Amino acid sequence: MAYYRQLGSIPPKRHTQHRTPEGGLYYEELMGEEGFSSDSSLLYHRGIPSAVVNAVTWELPDQSTVANHPLLPRHLKLHELFAGQEWKSADVVSSRRLVLGNGDVRISYVAAGAPSELYRNGLGDECVYVESGSGTLETVFGTLEVGQGDYVVIPRATTHRWVPTGDEPLRAYCIEANSHITPVKRFLSKYGQLLEHAPYCERDLRAPSGPLLVDGTDVDVLVKHRGPNGIAGTRYTVPHHPFDVVGWDGCLYPYAFNISDYEPITGRIHQPPPAHQVFEGNGFVICNFVPRKVDYHPLSIPVPYYHSNVDSDEVMFYCGGDYAARKGSGIAQGSISLHPGGHTHGPQPGAYERSIGAEFFDELAVMVDTFRPLELGEGGRATEDPNYAWTWAGRGPQS
Repeated sequence: MAYYRQLGSIPPKRHTQHRTPEGGLYYEELMGEEGFSSDSSLLYHRGIPSAVVNAVTWELPDQSTVANHPLLPRHLKLHELFAGQEWKSADVVSSRRLVLGNGDVRISYVAAGAPSELYRNGLGDECVYVESGSGTLETVFGTLEVGQGDYVVIPRATTHRWVPTGDEPLRAYCIEANSHITPVKRFLSKYGQLLEHAPYCERDLRAPSGPLLVDGTDVDVLVKHRGPNGIAGTRYTVPHHPFDVVGWDGCLYPYAFNISDYEPITGRIHQPPPAHQVFEGNGFVICNFVPRKVDYHPLSIPVPYYHSNVDSDEVMFYCGGDYAARKGSGIAQGSISLHPGGHTHGPQPGAYERSIGAEFFDELAVMVDTFRPLELGEGGRATEDPNYAWTWAGRGPQS
């Protein structure tokens, strides 16, 4: 996000002395992308940010996946994962359950009521969509208050923790990249400003407030990183609390963007999915379908036309409203539909005809399209509706 911000105490010139009130030095850390050649920020710490006094293995939640074979469209009911009271002791980091994944992106889900441990993802950026509930994201950059409908984009290697608030679970749809997650390139100027035709602008983005300064010694930090089997975890113990940044400035930081601030692009005839895009990463894009006026040509058919995913798998997370194209399929809030490349898909029987004459769709969904096949994680396998694939035909192989 090439949008400069400054918070707290920083020196007038970068890479120069910045002294404490007692005359000591603050420790400058450059947090940057692509080998000093892309966006970065400078953070000024009270303690040495590299210091570690212990490191042991952190056993990650089950990261195994199995191929979508035989190739089928699938319906996953994510609310079944935390159906009872287990959410009260669950946290957003260690309790998330892997639903779908490939070498570019992993999608997990969690309903949480407990604070997480300190955590940073050393593999890539995270985009966490808050389906419901509220909480505080505490980070080395400061704090973000988050709630229903917020996208929270957390740069790779940002030390942070999630603290749910309120009496309801914080339901989080976690999109973890093996790359960076950015605004859509075609919405940006060559210098990084969001352009006039973009469906949101810099005014819609919320940056951390702070600084957040916490005292403490021998503090644990969970780190997800590359390992011998692709993904591994380490529990560091650091000699002083990582939340010791007195100030920072730059263009790299966590931020929040609420889906209600997304201004949908509409037309006389049906707009293709790229019109709904909000973010992108290497090998995938993130889109959202929000309440909007629909196609207004006198002969339009407002629901999507049937289409073949030639180059991508499509994952739709239904998080509000009434999704017209999926009536009669069992899809409800908290559902995921997976429509894989190689399978022609589209609206359920009857939806095509029923949509004619509609002027407005009251629907809310977050879509991830990937350019490599997705496999099913343990959370996806545990919540599958086995009848979904046959709903277009009205009968399955057992009939």
